[in-house]
This record gives sequence, C-alpha cells and structure tokens, in this order.
Amino acid sequence: MYHSGNVAQQVAGPATGLLDPGVKGQTQDTEAVFYQRCTWCGTAMYHRVLCPVCRGSDLRTERSEGTGTVRHSTVVHRNTPAARNVSLIEMAEGFVLRGRVTGPLIGIHSGDRVRLSTAKDPVRGEPVFQLVDEPYRAWT
Repeated sequence: MYHSGNVAQQVAGPATGLLDPGVKGQTQDTEAVFYQRCTWCGTAMYHRVLCPVCRGSDLRTERSEGTGTVRHSTVVHRNTPAARNVSLIEMAEGFVLRGRVTGPLIGIHSGDRVRLSTAKDPVRGEPVFQLVDEPYRAWT
C-alpha cells in the first residue's frame, strides 16, 4: 500500500457513520460526524464502501469539524405527527449528508450556514444541525 506524504492521521472510530458516544476511547462529552477520505485521490465521502471517483477501497476515517452549508431543504409531512425538516448538508470537508436543521421550517434555505448540534437524533438516527446565523429574511 502506497500513501502520499500528506496523509492525515486516521481517527479512531467506526469505519462509517456517526460517533457512538459509548464507544471506548472516544470522548463522552462531544459528538461528531465521521466520514471517509480516499487515500489515493483524496475525495471525501459519507457512508461509502468504495471511492465514487477512483473506485479505491483504501478509505481512512476522519472526524468532521461539524460546520456546513444547506444545499437543499424540504419539509416532510409523512410518517410523523408533525412536519419536519429534511436537508442535504454540504460539510466544510467536501462531503454531503442528510440531516435535520432545527428552527422554523419556513426559515431554512439553501445557502444557510449550519453547525452540528447532535450527531444522532434519538428518533430518526440522523445528524441534527442548527443555523449559525439566524435568518433575517423578509417575507417572500
């Protein structure tokens, strides 16, 4: 196996998915999202077995800083007693994941900056984000 000189150190954690706060060796007070980075081409991805660019299987796990931008947001009314937000979040590291953004459903738009609130929603099991800047948009 050949690695480039700029390979970051691998973070201990699951091969894919979210941090489980109960796993030995991980800090209990912080939650984070873990993602993979291909050691051959450097592509960041979430929940993959192979790199979508070069089809390499040599993926290392890294910890996300937890900040990103809403790429797409929608309101879902099915399978829940109340409407909920489902968004695609483009993380600062370059990968995209699905999660929920807290706040008024009408106030969440593409381009809004978000920060990880909790890595695992207790009901849906997906990451929950909060808006970094409260929206100051006029009614449109």
